[in-house]
Amino acid sequence: MNDIEKLLAQINALAHKQRTCGLSEVEKAEQAMLRRTYLDYIKGQVKSQLDSIRIVQVDDAPPKGH
Repeated sequence: MNDIEKLLAQINALAHKQRTCGLSEVEKAEQAMLRRTYLDYIKGQVKSQLDSIRIVQVDDAPPKGH
């Protein structure tokens, strides 16, 4: 299990506990931190994908909209 899978497992465990019996203040803080870490990871993945996109123009026609 990689780090992200472990992170998701922790997030899901806390979400389940929240639905069943509630979370302490410490657990709520941990849940918020884990969610922020996961969102930052996803944002980094999206940025990496977008940064690697290259637009290739096949002919000499100007791009649409110009």
